[in-house]
Amino acid sequence: MEGMVKKYQQKFRKVKEEMSHWDELQSKLLSQFRNASSIIERLQVIQNPNNYGVLNCIGGIEDVVLRKQMETLETILLSMNKTLGEFHGIVFSLEKILQDSRQLVKGGSTQVTPKQLHQQIGIKPCLADCLDGLRLLYEMHQSEYLLKSSIISTLSLVALKPSSIGGLGALLQLLVDQPNIHKEEVQFIFDIVFAEEIC
Repeated sequence: MEGMVKKYQQKFRKVKEEMSHWDELQSKLLSQFRNASSIIERLQVIQNPNNYGVLNCIGGIEDVVLRKQMETLETILLSMNKTLGEFHGIVFSLEKILQDSRQLVKGGSTQVTPKQLHQQIGIKPCLADCLDGLRLLYEMHQSEYLLKSSIISTLSLVALKPSSIGGLGALLQLLVDQPNIHKEEVQFIFDIVFAEEIC
């Protein structure tokens, strides 16, 4: 049993690496979102000829500026979708780790009984705690990925209807907060799994 717990701890180390990558992607996505929001907020101003003053003497200036801004926005939205793809890759990896962990218990060389699943050796976590922790981490990140996807889809719609830009701040706050990933709960899971290393 102790050997199996160590295998689970290795899986949690891999999860920790994936979560570190997640945090890097989070910073990247926030930056991309802010850049896209800035352009969307400028679109109405750009389309008003009164805002060009003496530059109105340059034929088609409004169209040129608008086209350049839309091209930049399109590039940013494509980058955001690529970043979302990387988030999805992490969710897929967490799901695979969870499936492999379940397989360790179900189909390993030694069958684990329900009693062994909840048996704790010293301060090491029981196998059930390890499995529950992996499941929770996967579910948190999957839910957060789905939320991020819908926020980015909404941003694309707002870009097409600049009259509805009022909600950009709320969408940004949702991205910043990551409401589906509870930092205290995540830390608690890792504290349980690596209890003997903390002591």
